[in-house]
Amino acid sequence: MNYRLIARLLGGIVLLLGASMTASLVWAFPAFGQVETVEWNGLGGLLGAMAVCAGVGGLFSWWGRAAAGDRLFRKEALVVVGLSWLLATLLGAIPYWLSGTCRQRDAQNNPVRMDLFDGLFESASGFSGTGASVLSDVEDPQLVPRSILFWRSQTHFLGGLGIVVLFVAILGMGSVGKALMTVEAAGATQQSIHERAQHAAWAFALIFLGLNALLSLLLMVQGLSLYDALCHAFGTVATGGFSTYNKSVGYFQNVGVEMTIVVFMFLGCTNFALLYFLLIGQGKKIFQNTEFRVYVAILTLATLLVAGYNWRAGTYSNLQDAFRYGVFQVVSITTNTGFGTADFDQWTGFAKGVLLFLMYVGGCMGSTSCSIKVVRYVLLAKSLWLQLEHVFRPNVVRQIRLNGEPVEPEELHKVPLYFCLIGVLSLAGWLALLAMEPDDTWNQAHRNPREKLADCASAVAATINGVGPGIGLVGVMTNYAALQGPSKLVLTLLMLLGRLEVFPLILLLMPRFWKTS
Repeated sequence: MNYRLIARLLGGIVLLLGASMTASLVWAFPAFGQVETVEWNGLGGLLGAMAVCAGVGGLFSWWGRAAAGDRLFRKEALVVVGLSWLLATLLGAIPYWLSGTCRQRDAQNNPVRMDLFDGLFESASGFSGTGASVLSDVEDPQLVPRSILFWRSQTHFLGGLGIVVLFVAILGMGSVGKALMTVEAAGATQQSIHERAQHAAWAFALIFLGLNALLSLLLMVQGLSLYDALCHAFGTVATGGFSTYNKSVGYFQNVGVEMTIVVFMFLGCTNFALLYFLLIGQGKKIFQNTEFRVYVAILTLATLLVAGYNWRAGTYSNLQDAFRYGVFQVVSITTNTGFGTADFDQWTGFAKGVLLFLMYVGGCMGSTSCSIKVVRYVLLAKSLWLQLEHVFRPNVVRQIRLNGEPVEPEELHKVPLYFCLIGVLSLAGWLALLAMEPDDTWNQAHRNPREKLADCASAVAATINGVGPGIGLVGVMTNYAALQGPSKLVLTLLMLLGRLEVFPLILLLMPRFWKTS
């Protein structure tokens, strides 16, 4: 294990993270239109965090300056990716702590500052694109400084593309970059955009930046300020879901804004390699892609089911409203964005059940989406069909293909394993929340403790799949502030595991992984 090379790479990522905080820093000044006087608490929090990043990054870079060689093996790439996300979560929480950001007001109307668990939760939620929050009132600058609120959305921007992918795109690392890209953005590199990893990372990054810029412009044309447009663009393209308003996108009460965001949530969850082919005039490859066709079919069917059932059940008085709110929430949940325009916790049990299932679907491989991903469902269905065929045709020999290409047996074996891992982690997380959360948590929130089973299950599903809002206590119009500190830590780990697709973090806990042989 080349520890010095690992340290050098981590040092570069940490320094890049600290430098990126400059974009949030500017919103602490009146010249940018969000505050009337200099926002000293937000300014101090960000400057302090930048200083810590400079120190930690400098220390890593100094220790790794004499690294032997530039060749990074797969094991070391896994270490860099896993540790970079852990470091980003820890360092990204510092602005919340140093600025004195408060999650809510208590019964006596006194601000309650974010503690250790709150900061880690909010930071992990931002970088992982989950969008779950412990902040009860983001509109009050007395509780959440405007520059810190922008940093909160900026973590979506950084995490949506992937900190490591940004690092490779900006700096380039030769064979090192190829190893990092293989681990961090496997879906995009399997459908090679360019032969070299740095070129692939640049293509990925430019598409991501282009979508953010275009969406920001469209939202500003529809009346949003630059600040709100950027924050909602970051949350949309990165499929994160942080908003600058307590009612999320529902605050605007603007059908045009809602449908614009729906389109870009859809694009953010489409394989970026397919978007690249579209840009170079090979759009037919999109419709030839099996995963994309199934992705569109799932969204269409789920929207018709939710909208139709809500209309028939009388949740909405007319079909137009049922479709408007249904399509937004279906796309928001499937793409793991988590924006809200309606309190779907008030919907019928069937509609909520569809949304809960969609949390475990997600978007396409090679996108900013978390969750299981559509392609795994496609491969699982093909494998099950082949096994059923073997029952009545035991001698049949058939190779499973995806988009006309044969799928290696090794890749097929990983699919049910990943489903099992997500299932086991979900069950373990659910039992942990049930054990740690007292019934009094629900009593204090004026809710029935009998909802605990469903609420804890939805919290786990919403975090491990990067969705954000669950139902009940952690619904779209509430947040995770009521949960105990240890529960927030469990959910923080689930968010990171889901974002990295489990293996890079679990491997770090295995003693055998660290052996040199």
